[in-house]
Amino acid sequence: MNNAGLETSIQNEIMALVDDRKSLMLSSLDEEGLPYASYAPFAFDERHLYVLISDIAVHGRNLRANPQASVLIIEDESSAAELFARVRVFYRVRASLLAPDSADWQTGIRVLQARHGQRIESLSQLSDFRLFRLQPEGGRYVKGFGKAYQIEGGSLAGESLQHLREGHKKRN
Repeated sequence: MNNAGLETSIQNEIMALVDDRKSLMLSSLDEEGLPYASYAPFAFDERHLYVLISDIAVHGRNLRANPQASVLIIEDESSAAELFARVRVFYRVRASLLAPDSADWQTGIRVLQARHGQRIESLSQLSDFRLFRLQPEGGRYVKGFGKAYQIEGGSLAGESLQHLREGHKKRN
């Protein structure tokens, strides 16, 4: 397989992992710049992740105050062949708060509803729930020991991938 074919294959693996998971781990920054980890159910299109979060939730307030965050989508422990090398994708993201009367809101709600059902319809009607679009600004895909790839570009699968060849080294 040539490099372009290998890259396409890895990109397909990334998108399959994203499609397989229903929630993501979300690390946001509070007003003092301290990290806060949480999770949220999500949906996606080719370039963005969407999360519907209440103002009551700490990470919802954090994203409104500071749009820089990170996301982890990871293989379930129960199905992992190797606990220390679970398949995962990490993204640095910029969060955008979407206005309820915008076309972007409609797109986000539509993909969330397709993925999570009628619960989204009822939550999206509540005034404390906000829709955020998370735009990747690069990341990393790890599929095992020595199998890590830097994701370049602003899409979920990346515009390009770089195999990270610096691996683990034995102690002297």
